[in-house]
Amino acid sequence: MKALILAGGKGTRLRPITYSVAKQLVPVANKPVIEYGIEAIRESGVRDFGIIVGESEAEIRQALGDGSRWDAKFTFIRQDAPLGLAHAVRTAQPYLQDDRFIMYLGDNLIKGGVRELVREFEGGDFDASILLTHVPNPWEFGVAELEGDRVLRLEEKPKAPKSDLALVGVYLFTPLVFEAIKTLKPSFRGEYEITDAIQTLIDWGKDVRYEIVTGWWKDTGTVEAMLEANRLILEGMKHTVKGKIEDAKIEGPVTVEEGAKIVRSTVRGPAIIGAGCEILDSFVGPFTSIADRTRVKESEIEYSIVMDDCFIDNVDGRISGSLIGRGVTVTRSQGKPKSVCLVLGDNSSVVMP
Repeated sequence: MKALILAGGKGTRLRPITYSVAKQLVPVANKPVIEYGIEAIRESGVRDFGIIVGESEAEIRQALGDGSRWDAKFTFIRQDAPLGLAHAVRTAQPYLQDDRFIMYLGDNLIKGGVRELVREFEGGDFDASILLTHVPNPWEFGVAELEGDRVLRLEEKPKAPKSDLALVGVYLFTPLVFEAIKTLKPSFRGEYEITDAIQTLIDWGKDVRYEIVTGWWKDTGTVEAMLEANRLILEGMKHTVKGKIEDAKIEGPVTVEEGAKIVRSTVRGPAIIGAGCEILDSFVGPFTSIADRTRVKESEIEYSIVMDDCFIDNVDGRISGSLIGRGVTVTRSQGKPKSVCLVLGDNSSVVMP
């Protein structure tokens, strides 16, 4: 069995961050979001990965390497245009050939992994399997209508949803899906929809099964979802303190990586401070991830993601609910704003009033 991870999207909902960082590489708890999917699939025993890439191919290749870090083999597959998930699968057909495969959207996070889903698919004789979750806004997703242990019907972003069960970005297929994709026409979005391919299998009388997510699932395509995923991961991870703590307080579950230094500050977890960071005369609050080589001086920050090589200095007012890109400088000149909320692209420089 093979894996197909989709990492070709442009991440327009995460701009300006994604003007210079592939959305699958934006960190959650200081680790690129795509790595959580790779780890989940490897835990199921799959070692052969195809990675669908687009304009950010070079960046993703450099970040992931050849797969040896996970005892796996990576094959990078270029999708020339973002024409939908089904088009990505068709693009990967020469790589997938006659193998069964799991398809995983590279910006998704699922608590509990996919081991059981893969095991049941490998041991079963059905033609496809999808992962579903209850959502409060099903009209924004592909929605499933069920009958017993089978999927009866799928509809993409319905105006009047028949259920609140949305498709999560995990699918398992046999090679029969390629025949279904050949019959597709572009949707109103101009894309070849994977929901239409699965519906074609259902219309052909094929056996399409499902599993319902029992933990949580996050599509990290927006700033709000990224921060919420960061919170959930920080809450569930094991924390260790390896850096230096000098006249400082560590409260609750906190990770301080090697080479980091916390001086005359308070870090209240869940939180993670990356390697080579300096936190000086500051407060770092819960659900905050600060990546490598970042300095925070005389400032307060909570419920935020700060990427590599940033400098936050003397900010009056607490930074909260923020996603700050690489190499960003945030300083203050005069005035005392009550709060600050920032979404900044790489190498920005902001002087607070």
